[in-house]
Amino acid sequence: MSLLIKGIRASFHLRSSFISSRFLRTSAATETKQTGLYGIDHLKAPKGFQCLVDDAIERAGNLVNFISRMPSSPEVIRAMDEILDTEKSGTFSKEKTPFIAFVLGGPGSGKGTQCEKIVEKYGFTHLSAGDLLRKEISSNSENGAMILDTIKEGKIVPSEVTVKLISKAVSSWENHKFLIDGFPRTEENRLTYERIIGAEPNVVLFFDCPEEEMVKRVLSRNQGRVDDNQCTVKKRLKVFRELNLPVINYYSKRGLLRTINATGTKDEIFEQVRQIFAVYEPMLR
Repeated sequence: MSLLIKGIRASFHLRSSFISSRFLRTSAATETKQTGLYGIDHLKAPKGFQCLVDDAIERAGNLVNFISRMPSSPEVIRAMDEILDTEKSGTFSKEKTPFIAFVLGGPGSGKGTQCEKIVEKYGFTHLSAGDLLRKEISSNSENGAMILDTIKEGKIVPSEVTVKLISKAVSSWENHKFLIDGFPRTEENRLTYERIIGAEPNVVLFFDCPEEEMVKRVLSRNQGRVDDNQCTVKKRLKVFRELNLPVINYYSKRGLLRTINATGTKDEIFEQVRQIFAVYEPMLR
């Protein structure tokens, strides 16, 4: 694995670095620790171990490719180093293990309304990945400037940034119950969350609603969005299907998905939510 680490460091120095070498070393070590491979010759190990090593190598290779495409800037290096504080990665910094519920659903599915009702009923803290990014931008910090520049350049904010902001937010609240709204959006989001946090969510709520109903809801609500016309709403739904459905299918296979019929009234929909959380009541105390 030392050869793998040297390869990552070489890529880092050739590109003048996007993230500090401390982050690269820790990332590579984290992959190694997750597979439990210190001192093991994976070519002589059982087949299962070989697969784990191959997966770690592939992930590290993806990290190298990610770094090689990014601009080199001292300001960006410092900002990313602060956000991606690897000394705090691997778990949430809380005395009590947090209860994490991912909330997924297309535009117009009503998940935002239901999140408000969940917060009121069960005392959850509601976190939105988009809100966390916007909050960081509005803070006028170096981190926020980096995120804003990334968005202005038409690039997607790296999943590592979003996950670390989520981790920081969860660790900063005294509460131990969290709704993470609209995340993960993609399989890459999901994999990054599990790699950095080292755990899956406790439950994934999916507000399932027919496309025609979601289009109708979005067009009827007055939010001042200039892109809320039938054509653009359908495009947003298409993106949701393409990116979110693989995530939804994965959590379904893992037995973590709870599908909610989101076509009734607000109270009817919440009754389904209440029945789901009744199972987890001991963990919510």
